[in-house]
Amino acid sequence: MRIDETLLNEAKAYAARNGRSLNSVMEDALRQLINRSTEVAERPPIKLPVSGSASGPKLTWAEMKEILEQEDIERVLGAGHAHA
Repeated sequence: MRIDETLLNEAKAYAARNGRSLNSVMEDALRQLINRSTEVAERPPIKLPVSGSASGPKLTWAEMKEILEQEDIERVLGAGHAHA
């Protein structure tokens, strides 16, 4: 396995600062990466309101942003309760 020397040095320094082995730091980093990709794959899709008619409701960017932020808040709060 080849690792960028700068990244490897940062990982070694992190391990030393935290009293851990480089191996344990690398294993944790890989676990987090794999878990994150699994969480994203399992995340339900966000449903945006749409209209097929020209006279249907139109959303501004601000309204769309608000909807997406609310979806994120609900997802985070739901995940927080699931781990509690």
